[in-house]
Amino acid sequence: MKIALFEAMIAMAGWSVYAQSRLEPPPATGPPTNSAPNPYRTITGWLQMPAGRVFGSTGGVAVDQRGHIWVAERCGVKGFIAASCAASQLDPIFEFDQTGKVLHNFGGGLLVMPHGIAIDADGNVWVTDGQGKDGRGHQVFKFSPEGKILMKLGTAGVAGSGPNFFNQPNAVAFAPNGDIFIAEGHGGEAGNRIVKFSKDGKYLKEWGKKGTGPGEFDLPHCLAFDSKGRLLVGDRNNNRIQVFDQEGSFIEQFTQFSRPSGIAVGKNDVIYVADSESESVSKNHYGWKRGIRVGSLKDGKITAFIPDPVATSDTTSAAEGVAVDSKGVIYGAEVNPNDLKKYKP
Repeated sequence: MKIALFEAMIAMAGWSVYAQSRLEPPPATGPPTNSAPNPYRTITGWLQMPAGRVFGSTGGVAVDQRGHIWVAERCGVKGFIAASCAASQLDPIFEFDQTGKVLHNFGGGLLVMPHGIAIDADGNVWVTDGQGKDGRGHQVFKFSPEGKILMKLGTAGVAGSGPNFFNQPNAVAFAPNGDIFIAEGHGGEAGNRIVKFSKDGKYLKEWGKKGTGPGEFDLPHCLAFDSKGRLLVGDRNNNRIQVFDQEGSFIEQFTQFSRPSGIAVGKNDVIYVADSESESVSKNHYGWKRGIRVGSLKDGKITAFIPDPVATSDTTSAAEGVAVDSKGVIYGAEVNPNDLKKYKP
């Protein structure tokens, strides 16, 4: 009786305790966490785009060790804000300094729909291509900071499973030893897996399938590592973050950070989670406001909430991708309304 009562309390609170051996659906997410303070100032219009370009749709942002901001946008031009690079030769990958000045811009003609972006320990830039068309897409690219292609994973233009194929890869992250982890989730019933490669691109293993149990996914959309080397997977349509060791063993889950489109982990295991879909695209997470939640992986508490300025939306809105620099400045990458916002403490 005491055990049952304890588990019921955990389920109502929506917290992370969840026995690894259990196979039934995850507990309810609990009451919405919408009331934390917002100690951040929003800055927009700071990017200095090349002549003739406007900032297009984007789903990911990353900050390198120099504090430079990297983003892969979807080939926006004046008069037409694109959501895809399929018909464009524009360079979608940008490096900005902290003032918004463009330092590098490359990648034209390579990507169909840039999705996730990450920087490895050597400063190389990784981008996932989340769609396929005309012999391009369904790949993950590794670039030098200057734009030279150093590695390609997946088979160009072919959606599939197994070691040599991806089906709409969403995100990439790196373990402390350099191992590569890639999330695959926008392929509907297909995909819904995490694929692990060695630093040099050798396939090692994968796990996951469509479902709601531990180690199962419904649109894994974002990845990050904490200070313990644990992998955090934003399992978006299950409205949770699942935590794994590097071999894919389930450890715990968090639901209080809402519906995760993007995850970043900063100093002292402060976690930043972007929710761009609750009460809009999602049909299973009403009552939760969209925005960026800031909290701690140590105790699971939410300490700040940057709400989406759009109260009512029927589309993805505000930050989908999220990153943070060494000073605690947050960057939010927006699919819609097409911006890269700064949030200063």
